[in-house]
Amino acid sequence: MELVPDLLRRMLPYAPVATTIVLVIVGLWVVQRVLQQRAQKVGGHTFRDQLVMLGLTLFGILLVIMALPSNALRGQLLSLLGILLSAAIALSSTTVLSNAMAGFMLRAVRGFRMGDFIKVGDQFGRVSEHGLVHTEIQTPDRDLVTFPNLYLVTHPVTTIRSSGTIVSTTVSLGYDVPRSRVEKLLLAAASEVGLNDAFTQVLSLGDFSVTYRVAGLLTEVKTLITCRSNLARRVMDELHRGGVEIVSPTFMNQRVFPHDAAFIPQERQGRQAGPPEEVAAPEAVVFDKADEAEALGMMERRMEEMTKRLEELKKQGEESNDDAEKERISKDVAGLEERQKRLVQSIAERKKNVEE
Repeated sequence: MELVPDLLRRMLPYAPVATTIVLVIVGLWVVQRVLQQRAQKVGGHTFRDQLVMLGLTLFGILLVIMALPSNALRGQLLSLLGILLSAAIALSSTTVLSNAMAGFMLRAVRGFRMGDFIKVGDQFGRVSEHGLVHTEIQTPDRDLVTFPNLYLVTHPVTTIRSSGTIVSTTVSLGYDVPRSRVEKLLLAAASEVGLNDAFTQVLSLGDFSVTYRVAGLLTEVKTLITCRSNLARRVMDELHRGGVEIVSPTFMNQRVFPHDAAFIPQERQGRQAGPPEEVAAPEAVVFDKADEAEALGMMERRMEEMTKRLEELKKQGEESNDDAEKERISKDVAGLEERQKRLVQSIAERKKNVEE
């Protein structure tokens, strides 16, 4: 009979630390639920929410240590915690902390956003995920490539500007073709593709051929892959229709041809000469996740704007003394809240698609 009271007396000094552990666990769970519910309504704060949970977890560990009954044990654990944190910071160049620090830097610099085209080393694609310790891009092969944020900080990152980028292609032609004629045909090809402010350049004068470059501004960067391919097609077709053969002056074939033969493909019978056939754009299939991520980012930014607008309207309604104006503001608030509910549902659906 004395076993139970004796056990209770032994456990009594540890009651505060047990209570603290329970309170910390419950508190962290409540905060996480609140952040999740807020993310569903507002969105766009995943990075900040992760930092909040990390900071609260460290604070909870500190509270548990401070609740220990033994001063000696408390001091030893605090010393151990300090050593672990110091070692983690000292080794941050090769640990998760280094990528988290790099994530801070990338967020501060804002070099790219969700859905942007970026190039890192040999990898090129659209940003489909941008987290605390890593960044993910979707390549033109529809594959997903994940970079540690530290890698992006220590390597040059090329970002395609959303306002437009230069699309170009090159072609080598013989010296026997007049330059003015070539440039006219190249500009016509760029115009057919829809490039703005097209221009041509002579890149090099080789021993047997001249290398030309045609380029123009593409404002709809989402069609970058298709536009590059279409430009090469149009250049080839325009030169052929203009009577310019794209073949090296040193070209030699075992077959015998007349001296005035031109190596230009003939149009199929019954087909009128004109712009080349349009082909299906691959971007919708290639960058499906990046498109979803970009759309999600835009919806979350829109949600933030709507939330700020709601706060402004409610504040105006509280400060107004005119009943008619209050009624008008109330109707505006009700309509905006209804739109916000629909947007919350759309954001939830988008998040499911991105996660899949």
